[in-house]
Amino acid sequence: MSNSGEQVADALGALLQRDIRQRIYARLTEGLGDAVNESTYPVLSGLDRCGPSTAKELADAVGLDRSVVSRHASTLEMAGLVARGADPRDARWTQLSLTPDGQQTVAVMRSRLTVLLDDFLSGWPSDAREQFAAMLTALTQTGPFSA
Repeated sequence: MSNSGEQVADALGALLQRDIRQRIYARLTEGLGDAVNESTYPVLSGLDRCGPSTAKELADAVGLDRSVVSRHASTLEMAGLVARGADPRDARWTQLSLTPDGQQTVAVMRSRLTVLLDDFLSGWPSDAREQFAAMLTALTQTGPFSA
């Protein structure tokens, strides 16, 4: 059997695979309108996490090309989920932000994710669920991948 670090690395590798992310995003965005899908999910989710951002800042944060972010932002803007405005830090740049409808859409997606995870973890003993949540939080907040 492999050591713990290898097991965690293998599990993270599986989660980070594009096809798995796409399946997760598709489940979270199902039925939320034509503009909300596995391709536009990272833009909505990224704006929720990062707050108002330029396309370049958001692209860097979510790991997409700036032109892809701009294209998806245009789709989401036409759907009333994203707004464009002057960047208060530099009027030459355009800032993207979530509209109230965009915020509500993200809340629905986050709720769906919570339900999926709660359903999966419901078969675990309570102390194991709490320990897993604490360890995963530590990995992302204070571990080798913290910001």
